[in-house]
Amino acid sequence: MPLREHVPLAPYTTLGLGGEARYFVECDTEDQVRAALVHASARHLPVYVLRITVGGIEFRDGPTPEVRAGAGVDWDTVVQGVAERGWTGVECLSGIPGTVGGTPIQNVGAYGQEIAETLVSVACLDRTTRERQTFTAEDCAFGYRDSRFKRADRGRYIVLEVTLQLARDRTPRIRYPELQRAVAGLGGLETIAPTEAVRLVREAVLTLRRSKSMVLDPADPNTRSAGSFFTNPVLSVDAFADLEKRWTGIPSFPADGGVKVPAAWLVEQAGFPKGYRGTGRGAGVSTRHALALVNLGGTSADLLALAEEVRSGVERQFGIRLAYEPEVVSPSSPPPSRSR
Repeated sequence: MPLREHVPLAPYTTLGLGGEARYFVECDTEDQVRAALVHASARHLPVYVLRITVGGIEFRDGPTPEVRAGAGVDWDTVVQGVAERGWTGVECLSGIPGTVGGTPIQNVGAYGQEIAETLVSVACLDRTTRERQTFTAEDCAFGYRDSRFKRADRGRYIVLEVTLQLARDRTPRIRYPELQRAVAGLGGLETIAPTEAVRLVREAVLTLRRSKSMVLDPADPNTRSAGSFFTNPVLSVDAFADLEKRWTGIPSFPADGGVKVPAAWLVEQAGFPKGYRGTGRGAGVSTRHALALVNLGGTSADLLALAEEVRSGVERQFGIRLAYEPEVVSPSSPPPSRSR
């Protein structure tokens, strides 16, 4: 477990931004994670978990197939393996950058599908006791882009591995009209077997994500982003009804007893169209997706200034304060001693 010093973090982020880590270590096993925590505790060093490289992936066939993957496994590698076997459950999550360990933290989702729907268990290391602990999906208290790991237990646990349960011989359910149109454009699902349907949906999702620069592509400057920078706000029914009195044509979706409003629509209507450049000019809104804030050769300060400019503009226009999806770590707001 080699400990490196003064390591730039930008190469480890999809934004290509990030400061320098005083100390940096990559942990391939549970024991290495535990040893790193002991080392940091003995020296009273704050710890921020960025790079867990615990590997291993196992596809378990059967009537209800499962996949178990280490926290450091590339997420889309898991989705690809599931889709190739014709199993249903994560096909709409194709192309999402990142590793398996991050998926239960914020209940990763896309096109109406969430990790909460397939997660069986998540094995973690408790940073307080340094003991292994396993949580079921119910234990995780999942919500929209949310879980216990972002709230009551924020910073307490480090994800080691995740187990998902999929379905076989089941045609995928397509919830979003945009994806329905994309699938129809590839021939639709009505006349093909469920196993082929899963692969077709994955292809449609990847095509959509590429059209929005939401897959990693070194040749596309729009992909130097963190994906959607803001979450879609969920309003109460009354709050949405009040908003409709002041604005017409607001797109919306039902969500958890409330109404979800697309943050991309709010951003554009507030005066930040695709291609908008921030005042510092080093960051801008993606030319392909209004929710993606892109590093255009600037600094972290440029990007955060743009994020606040957009958030303030939406709040002035609609009275809605957007929440960040990425986690911001800075010297003025250091990671908690038990950060994840």
